[in-house]
Order: sequence, then structure tokens, then C-alpha cells
Amino acid sequence: MPVLPQPSFTTAALPTKGSLVVFCDRDNVLSASAKALDKDGLITRAIKAEDFKGSFGKALSLLQPAGTDLDRIVLMGLGKMTDMDEYSWLKLGGKLVAQLGGIKKAYIALERPDGQGMSSHEVTQVALGAKLGAYRFVKYKSDKAARKEDKFAMAFHTKTAAAAKKAWGAMDGVGDGVLLARNLVNEPANTLTPIEFAKRAKELEKLGCKVDVLDEKAMKKLKMNALLGVAQGSRNAPRMAIIRWNGGKAKDKPIAFIGKGVTFDTGGVSLKPAGGMEDMKGDMGGAAAVTGLMHALAARKAKANVIGIIACVENMNDGNAQRPGDIVTSMSGQTIEVLNTDAEGRLVLADALWYCREKYDPQFMINLATLTGAILVALGSHHAGLFSNNDELAERLTKAGTETQEKLWRMPLGPEYDKMIDSKNADMKNIGGRHAGSITAGQFLQRFVKSTPWAHLDVAGTAMGSNKNEINQSWASGYGVRLLDRLVANNYEG
Repeated sequence: MPVLPQPSFTTAALPTKGSLVVFCDRDNVLSASAKALDKDGLITRAIKAEDFKGSFGKALSLLQPAGTDLDRIVLMGLGKMTDMDEYSWLKLGGKLVAQLGGIKKAYIALERPDGQGMSSHEVTQVALGAKLGAYRFVKYKSDKAARKEDKFAMAFHTKTAAAAKKAWGAMDGVGDGVLLARNLVNEPANTLTPIEFAKRAKELEKLGCKVDVLDEKAMKKLKMNALLGVAQGSRNAPRMAIIRWNGGKAKDKPIAFIGKGVTFDTGGVSLKPAGGMEDMKGDMGGAAAVTGLMHALAARKAKANVIGIIACVENMNDGNAQRPGDIVTSMSGQTIEVLNTDAEGRLVLADALWYCREKYDPQFMINLATLTGAILVALGSHHAGLFSNNDELAERLTKAGTETQEKLWRMPLGPEYDKMIDSKNADMKNIGGRHAGSITAGQFLQRFVKSTPWAHLDVAGTAMGSNKNEINQSWASGYGVRLLDRLVANNYEG
């Protein structure tokens, strides 16, 4: 398990000993440092012998290279330089970890083969990619070898070292937020109960956040009967944590993020199939992302006033569990006929959204939830579903998703779909039938936001069990932290 200490950024001369990484493009054009090492054709002969092509992420290792005191030279390809964007530099960091994971320390001569300079942002993206790519969840391994932390240091030699070092503090905080979200989703449900989740949110006070926790008694007083109905079949009591970061001007209205925190979802009386039910420990991926985001914003001292709310419950079965056909009155006063107890996340979010709107009157609300299997059918694991009542907010989210490659695809809302959740026995029902399942879930949530600009991100396909890639080899991805941090940085910091 490679563990990365803080990377170093330096303009010092490259070492003559140890392991050194240099770069080339897809046509094997060498970077300046690679050219300097190519004495007597050392590197070019190896390229020819191996028929090496410098495609992105491909590597050629020269062990104990002749005429040097280096342990190894690693030539890594960057592909076509005009294709290199922000996400490419991030992925490069993950590629470096995969290639160098068994080495105690690597020196990276971070240069472009085309001679163009690298920005400090590109340099720190490489370092962030390495941090994220090194993550493994081995907390519960009893084998000492499996849990062994191999310290793997990286020294980046770059002309923008001073600026990169300054920028890394903020970038490192974002990375820690992603890893916090991954840890929360990966935790088993017998450890991460609603009470424990709230305790971990409380730890953000160390970074300057203010955290209040509502217990069951407080939520009953607030008449959060939609949320409490989901929780009533579990021995683990619900909690709602309100995390506040006040980094903006006192007069600025806050922006708000709300996360579904179902720490385990059996489906309730509408029981899920046994196959794959273990994955329902991750049904709090939305709340994990909100917690990780608040960590990121506080760690980098974001100049914005931000509210993060995580609504944490277990959806379990006992003699007191909610039944199909029950009618509950939400905090808003609207009544809900619960036709399916496995459509529980929207009940939890209904009260959380209403509470947030009434209590804090935010500029906007964005909720994240592993809400529907239907979004997986529609979008797979490459995009999260985006539903919104506000075009400007939706466009800003989409842009941030494109920049970070935590991608979103906007889905429709409309009165035709809204009619599908009307109930003959109550104000609404919690499911709309077999068709358009993710859309009717969005329509349900929209009934609890009034005119507040709002977006719902259905992250069922991206928060857990998504495709592994260069920056994530974990079951939990931490999806949403980088996306929403970028949204805030681009649009809402004074």
C-alpha cells in the first residue's frame, strides 16, 4: 500500500543517484532532462530496442543505466501534447504511482517535451493525482503485510516550484476531502452508524467549521416525520449534522449542500434482493461527498459561506418498521403516501431540504444522493444525473463537471412527470411507477424546495462501484468533492 507523504517541489538540480522520471511525447520527442540523460544514445537505444512509443502513461524503465549512478531512469509517455488537459495531468499522477509504487523515493523531472512551460496548477494536479491514485482501504485487514504502509516520496523538479508549493496547500485539502469521502463510503455499516457518522462530521470543527447535530428528539420537535419514518425500524437512532463554514462576508447568503446518509438500506419491508445487498453500506455516498466537500472548503479556507447538511438514518426492519401504504406528514406539512419503503432516500431528503430552506434561506441548494437504480440504467457509471429548477445553476454544475471530469448529464423535469407522483390518498406518493424512476424521484424532491434555486445529483452510479481508473482503485470513488469544490471556486467566492 503506497502512502504518499507531502510531495516536495523544487528547482534544484536533478539528483545523480536514485530513481528519476523523465518524459517524452508519442513521437518519442524527449523532454530537456531526458535529452541531457541521453548521453551516447542511452535512452534512444532503449527506445529502439523495446520498440517503445510514448503513448500517454506508457513507461520504459532502464535499470542501473550505464554511465550513471542512478538506480533507474523511467521514461514516461505523455502522448500527443495538444491533447494534454487538466484531467490528463491528474491522471498522470496516478500513472506515476502505479509505475513507481515499489520505490521509496522518486524524482520527477516534470517538463513538457515540446518545451512549453507548465503552470503551477498543472504541477499540483499531477501531485493530487498521485495522492488519489495511492489510496487503498485496508483498515480491516488483519494481515500485517496487507496493512503495511510503504512510504513513497515524490520530489517534483519544476521551474514553477515556488508557485506549486504555495498552491499545493489548497489542492492537498481537496485531496483529503476526497479521501475522507472514500473512507466513509468504504466503512462497514456496523461501524458507521448514523450516530458515528455525525461524530465524524463533528471532527470538522478542528478545521474551523461549526457543527450542530440534531438527535431524534430534536427532529421530532421539528416534525421531520418523513425522515423519522424511514428510521423507525432501526435500533440505531437517526442524526442530522449541520456543518457550517463561514469564510465569506457576513452579509453574504450561504450556499447549501445536502447529502442523503442512509448508512445501510435493507429496503425496509419492501425488502431488497439478497444478492448485492452488502453494497448498501454505500447508500450514504451523497452525505459522504458533502462531508468531504466541507473538509475541502475549510482546509483551503474558501471565501464563501457554506452549509453542509447530512441526514443520517438506517432503513431496517423490525416490528415498528414503516409499512407500504403508511401516510406520513413531512416537516413541510405535505403528506406522503409511502407505497414502497425502498424509495426511502427521497423521504429523508424531503425534510432535510425543507429544513435547510426554512432555517438558512440559502442562495441555492444542491442535494446529492445514491437515489435510484434507474439512473444507472440511463447513464451507467460515467455520469451522474443532474436535475434542476435553475438553468444557471445547472450550467455552472455541468461546466465544473467537465473541468474535473466528474461528469453530469442533465435530465428533464416537468409537469407531465410531476403528475405521476400524485396520490389519491395524500398530497403525493413516494414512487411514480416503473417508468422514468429517476425523474419522478427528482420531481418528488422539487416539491420541497419552493422557488429556491436547486439541483439534485443522483450519484447512484458514480459514488460507489464505479469504474476504476488512474486516480481511483477503490470501490468508493469520493465522487462529488472535486466537482462541487470547483463549482464553489469558479462562481461563489468573493
